[in-house]
Amino acid sequence: MASAEGVHGFVPALTSFVGRASEVDEVAGLLGQYRLVTVTGPGGVGKTRLASEVARRVAGRFADGVWLVELATVPDPALVIPAVAVALGVRQAPGLSITESLLASLARQQALLVLDNCEHVLAAVAELCGTFLPAADDVRVLATSREPLGMAGEARFRLAPLPVAGPGEQPDAGGPAVALFADRARRADPRFTLDGDSVPLAGRLVARLDGMPLAIELAAARVEALGLRQMLDRLEDRFPLLTNRDRSAAPRHRSLAATVEWSYQLLDETEQRTFRRVAAFPGPFTLDAAVAVAGPGTEPALLHLVDCSLLTPPRTGPDGRGRYVMLETLRAFGRDQLGASGEIQETMAALARQALATAEQAAAQRAISPGELAGGRWLDAEDATMRPALDWAMQHDGATALRLSMTLMPWWIVRGRGAEGYALLSAAAVGAEPDSGEWGSAQYHLGQAAVSVGDLTAGLRHFTAAADCLAEGGPSAEFALALCGRADVLILVLGRSQEGTADARRGLAMAGDLGDPTSQAVALVTMSQAAYFAGDFDAAVQWARQAHRIDPARIPGELARECSLRLTVALIEAGNLAAARDSCSAAIALARTAGDLSAAAFGLLLLARLHSRSADLADAWASLGEALQVAARIQDQRRQRMCLALGGELCAVSGRWAAAVTVWTAYLSIMRDSELVETARNVARRQELLRRAAQALGAQRLADAEGRGAMMTLDTAAEFLLLLAESGWPAAQEAGQPADLSELSPREQELVTLVAQGRTDAQIAQQLFISISTVRSHLDRIRDKTSCRRRADLTRLALQNGLV
Repeated sequence: MASAEGVHGFVPALTSFVGRASEVDEVAGLLGQYRLVTVTGPGGVGKTRLASEVARRVAGRFADGVWLVELATVPDPALVIPAVAVALGVRQAPGLSITESLLASLARQQALLVLDNCEHVLAAVAELCGTFLPAADDVRVLATSREPLGMAGEARFRLAPLPVAGPGEQPDAGGPAVALFADRARRADPRFTLDGDSVPLAGRLVARLDGMPLAIELAAARVEALGLRQMLDRLEDRFPLLTNRDRSAAPRHRSLAATVEWSYQLLDETEQRTFRRVAAFPGPFTLDAAVAVAGPGTEPALLHLVDCSLLTPPRTGPDGRGRYVMLETLRAFGRDQLGASGEIQETMAALARQALATAEQAAAQRAISPGELAGGRWLDAEDATMRPALDWAMQHDGATALRLSMTLMPWWIVRGRGAEGYALLSAAAVGAEPDSGEWGSAQYHLGQAAVSVGDLTAGLRHFTAAADCLAEGGPSAEFALALCGRADVLILVLGRSQEGTADARRGLAMAGDLGDPTSQAVALVTMSQAAYFAGDFDAAVQWARQAHRIDPARIPGELARECSLRLTVALIEAGNLAAARDSCSAAIALARTAGDLSAAAFGLLLLARLHSRSADLADAWASLGEALQVAARIQDQRRQRMCLALGGELCAVSGRWAAAVTVWTAYLSIMRDSELVETARNVARRQELLRRAAQALGAQRLADAEGRGAMMTLDTAAEFLLLLAESGWPAAQEAGQPADLSELSPREQELVTLVAQGRTDAQIAQQLFISISTVRSHLDRIRDKTSCRRRADLTRLALQNGLV
């Protein structure tokens, strides 16, 4: 049936068209330049609806109108030409074949043919277009398919899913995916509205559905029965949930499963096997990785999956490698098929082997400074694959799990994920034979992880176990490193400088005999540490300079930065501030480039100390504030404690005596639990400044400041110090403008205080004898009144108003 606009065969749309205006413009523009345009994309992405809107947009350009030929119901390629003839109302002329009759008719027309759903009859459609386009100069074709026709002169437009908010981004109620969901939800439930609570839920829902219009529409149809939150909870089993109750819908569009099944059944056996095996990847993957998991000879099949819109074309990752992506909806279907095929264990074993091979190659790059960035970025790009591969290996292949977790440990530490790495390696090491070489190596890596998160007691235990175990195998670089690790902790934690120095000298001698630059550098840094805590700062500089002179290209990047930072520490105490500044600035720049946030935090802390020694207090506060922010971001408690120590000194020299007492009281309370050793010089300097603070404050104000600090957790004290840093210099300036608490009831102010003291919702409920849900309701009201969305914001509110 023809409409007044010359559009033939299209059923009038019963729903509004949402979120594709730019795509309509682009495809309409392509039809002005090319005679054959194919819109490709996965099933359910909206190709048919887009083609319909484009047809209406461009109908005025064609004197004989726009004609829809629906091919989804054409089962046999031989029936394509008859189907086109029927759609155009062309009858077979006497003495002519149906093809000749169709060509004769088209040759006299100026028309646009919309050939919809071509994927299962591609060859026949391509042959038809190749026949009539040269003979009918005024006819153009708009095709929709899950893969291109593959013809010369074909313009291809890949229709992507609707954009959704990425991780950490706030969804927008006006975004196309959320807007589509809201529009269709109102059809199912006219009372449905989006508000401040439902927009984030809708945003998460459409993101979980990959922005796929069909999936979004099917979900919206269930919103009245399930509600947004329950629907989100049930999306793990999305295929039974997302079905269409609209009996007028095409069978392939009546459920999400049917839509994907349609595409899957069009693949040959090799392509189906490849599809379900690459569905094991939880995120983007390279072609080489896919072939390693899917099996030899599958590269052509993988490339065809891109043509079929079952994989997105490769996108360049942070490491410069192209990676393919499978939409989560397709991945869920593929995993179901993988489970049904009985291939899941074989496939996951291949994934674990590939993850280990990748990790070891990237780790080899990271082992020396020139390759650190490339190796680190490679591991960053493969992060999504590493964890599920490791999880599977933990259950089925203990040797691979142990190797993989040890290989990843240095990268985890640099990325501020030492706690996560410690837990994973601890679990993997359970299966290692006690006192074997692998067990000893695991103990060494566990010691590194423990120290990275500030658990020096655990670090000492693991380094000791590693040294005792590795000694059985004779001299080795790892044995020397374990000795140095133990020496470092003995000096820092227990103040056993003589014992620690002996271990360090033994490790240095062993490293020298082996000619291993990495263990040599570590041993020299440890010797510098020993001299520093013994108060021999000139010797500390000499040892650190030897470490610093080792060619950075021969040692890991994080170790090269550690050499620079330890040299900076020694130079500051030795009074050579100019050389210290050069060393510190270089280390910070390298740390930022490498993404080593722990080293960056330490470098910024040292820069603040340098500014303080130069009486440049404004820059000292600025650098300290930045160090605090970086340390908080990665939850580096060791760096946070160091910031408190320096922060108390900065408060004192800035004339903020009460703040100095508060910060140092919190610091000393925290240090009692940490067992860390301080240099005698630092202790004496703090005691002198505290004596002056007591004189300046008087007994009552001193007691108040001490009481305030004694109540602070590490996080609260760090947030308080950050407030002081942000308030800047001079001392007369207050630490931020207090927010108005007049709208908060006494009970609500009490809750804010408890949050600032580090209490969880469950702990608050227990202390106040109320339910957890009541605590959360109170906190929601407090957030509405104060605009403090995060717990850190509430902590800051309490600090600004003296509640803690």
